[in-house]
Amino acid sequence: MDRLRDVRSLPKAHLHLHFTGSMRPATLLELADKHGIRLPEALSSGHPPKLRATDERGWFRFQRLYDTARSCLRDESDIRRLVRETAEDERADGSRWLEIQVDPTSYAPLLGGLTPTLELILDAVREASEATGVGIRVLVAANRMKSPMDARTLARLAVRYTDRGVIGFGLSNDERRGLARDFDRAFAIARNGGLLAAPHGGELAGPGSVRDCLDDLGAGRIGHGVRAAEDPRLLQRLADRQVTCEVCPASNVALGVYERPEDVPLRTLFEAGVPLALGADDPLLFGSRLADQYALARESHEFTDAELAELARQSVRSSRAPEHVAKELLADIDAWLVEEPNPTVPAPAGERVSL
Repeated sequence: MDRLRDVRSLPKAHLHLHFTGSMRPATLLELADKHGIRLPEALSSGHPPKLRATDERGWFRFQRLYDTARSCLRDESDIRRLVRETAEDERADGSRWLEIQVDPTSYAPLLGGLTPTLELILDAVREASEATGVGIRVLVAANRMKSPMDARTLARLAVRYTDRGVIGFGLSNDERRGLARDFDRAFAIARNGGLLAAPHGGELAGPGSVRDCLDDLGAGRIGHGVRAAEDPRLLQRLADRQVTCEVCPASNVALGVYERPEDVPLRTLFEAGVPLALGADDPLLFGSRLADQYALARESHEFTDAELAELARQSVRSSRAPEHVAKELLADIDAWLVEEPNPTVPAPAGERVSL
């Protein structure tokens, strides 16, 4: 049997991770105790909750659990702890560049308003990045369940902080609700301000939602995008334009989009030439982090180490990492691939990336 390289030591970028969803389960328990918040058993049992969001009731349950977890982040120290621990977990998984997604309106009421909240998050990101060597940037996301006017406010705020670490603008929540074009003005503000457009699409809704992201929002990356595999012409369009899909296999299965890991159309997308960036989405709720997504690609889709390395390269090329950071990461990916596999040796933490 061939020996395999440890996917945790494969240098990579992580482009699809939500702020609250990045929290460690143990941290959630401690913060809930700190603030006197009673958690439902689905969040306190120590096991990932059983989720299925393909119907409205299932999505509501998922969103309610996420909102409960988010309510445990109530002060500055909570925010700094979450970001620091997330950076530590990223480094342990071989992630050397992270673009974390956050809707600051969710935290603003307890943290002094939108601007102070975003400034706190950006300062926590700077601090955690310096401490761990993981390059971290922020993608500000609007909520499609809220008003397009709120999204425009967020887009203007995001543009103001492009020199402080904001690199993109997203649109999250259930893509079956509302129309992408309702948010076109917000995305125009973001793109005109130099931000990457990276809305969610093509997970709970079909390939049409991916087309809407491209046509109405000018997407340069698509959050998820897996349902594009159902439309060969759309696949070709994504490949021709090199629009990256941020594929999160474990969450696709956990939410019931696909029944089994092997049903996720990872290889279909890969072989069609669509750039991919594997993501963990919400590890707190789905029970797996970034390296697990690479392990899933290997175990359920028979990706070779050379193909896993190419997935890592695509994640780096699809990121907003500075050129010198990207070049360093790409060189280290090549080095990983020529290393002699030795599964008995613990995965190295990797070298510090100069920021």
